Amino acid sequence: MGLLSAIFGQKDNANLIKAIQQDAILIDVRSAHEFSSGSVNGAINIPVEKITAQLNTLNNNTRIIVFCQSGVRSKMAQSLLEKNGFKNVLNGGSWQNVKKLTHE
Repeated sequence: MGLLSAIFGQKDNANLIKAIQQDAILIDVRSAHEFSSGSVNGAINIPVEKITAQLNTLNNNTRIIVFCQSGVRSKMAQSLLEKNGFKNVLNGGSWQNVKKLTHE
């Protein structure tokens, strides 16, 4: 399981909780269809394949949490954001994990 955690961006939930408490931007990087079937309250939907086209809509000074179904697409989104100069990006893994941490 440790190898899978490393590959799929196992998150440090303490850092995620702190970021959520500090009003991090929550970005669900799944498809619009997946997002419409359920997500985290307050999250915005920017599918991973559209993330670079939306860079100008994001605040680089605010902590960002990206998440998806399993953590694979959110790891890709985190990498894309970081390659474009975003320094405060956390991979939340699955949307269910982030939802649990927001105490919904």
